[in-house]
Amino acid sequence: MHTSLALLLELGVILVGLSVLGAAARRWSFSPVPLYLLAGLALGNGGIAPVPAAGDFVEVGASIGVVLLLLTLGLEFNTAELTHSLRRHIPSALVDLVLNAAPGLIAGWLLGLPWPGVLALAGATWVSSSGIISRLLSDLRRLGNRETPAVLAVLVMEDFAMAIYLPVLVVLASGGTWWQALVGVVIAIASVTAAFTASHRWGHHVNRWLAHPDDEQLMLRVLGTTLVVAALAELVSVSAAVGAFLVGLTLTGATAERARAVLAPLRDLFAAAFFLAIGFAVSPAQLLPALPAASALALAGILTKIATGWYAARRDGVAPRGRLRAGTALIARGEFSIVIMSLAGATSPGLGPVVTAYVLILATTGPLITRWSGSWLSPRRS
Repeated sequence: MHTSLALLLELGVILVGLSVLGAAARRWSFSPVPLYLLAGLALGNGGIAPVPAAGDFVEVGASIGVVLLLLTLGLEFNTAELTHSLRRHIPSALVDLVLNAAPGLIAGWLLGLPWPGVLALAGATWVSSSGIISRLLSDLRRLGNRETPAVLAVLVMEDFAMAIYLPVLVVLASGGTWWQALVGVVIAIASVTAAFTASHRWGHHVNRWLAHPDDEQLMLRVLGTTLVVAALAELVSVSAAVGAFLVGLTLTGATAERARAVLAPLRDLFAAAFFLAIGFAVSPAQLLPALPAASALALAGILTKIATGWYAARRDGVAPRGRLRAGTALIARGEFSIVIMSLAGATSPGLGPVVTAYVLILATTGPLITRWSGSWLSPRRS
């Protein structure tokens, strides 16, 4: 089997570089996510040191990375806890939609975008990055914080909402009819409902099958099952992240703890590829003209997500410091915004630079603000 020398060299240099950035981040006690994103910007198309041979690996690794991030996040909870939290936070989801889609709607109208472009920009400003936020909560040891279930409920309901939103956007962007969009929505809702019901009612059977005393067998079974479920979720226009999260929810007790341990190195490797890929998708030459509009949107996005998190955490009876931590945790945007941009790119070519600049600003500043909130607003004082 022939192995590309360029691929091995570029991957080796990338991994060594990421280790240096990660060590620096740990040295100064903050998450390495912003540094990984900036590294992706430098190494992507138009960057100062492009790595074309490694591009395909990073793209594939990014898809696996977001799946593993949401799988390990699901391992921290169970379906009963999540179901209770989701029911409590339906009003939070509505507040999230209204507050965070509004800046995109207004900006799209002011920029003179066609209707599909306005809808796309509203979606890009609405949805937080489950991948980035799940990594931050883990890095900052906030999974056990009292406000975290509220943050998780908002993220999960956003991912579920994407099952309705994306089929509509695809149909409108391609010039389809309303009934085609309606069919896509019905299929997506039915699929999500069936998957969640199956996870809740029969998850213990899956838990027994995946459990195995050998760590290698456990890793292979959990990872293989998760990738299959994620693929099936994508097949019915539901986020692969939702499928992975549901698999994580089915594992409980000692099996969940062992799965977290054996999957942690894989998660960290592919999560780094995910963060790099976001930077890869941005062409630095296109960013400068879009920065004024993107910066204004980013400022609005920071404020609206803080308000969303504050409201959601208050519904759980969290103190003001915890509410602010919840709001700052939701700031980062990422994978869904990039997907939305690509779907609407044909009908709104001017949308791409604005959304990519917006995502990059919030994907880098969001983790920094989240870390600041953890430093100054510790749970002990909540």
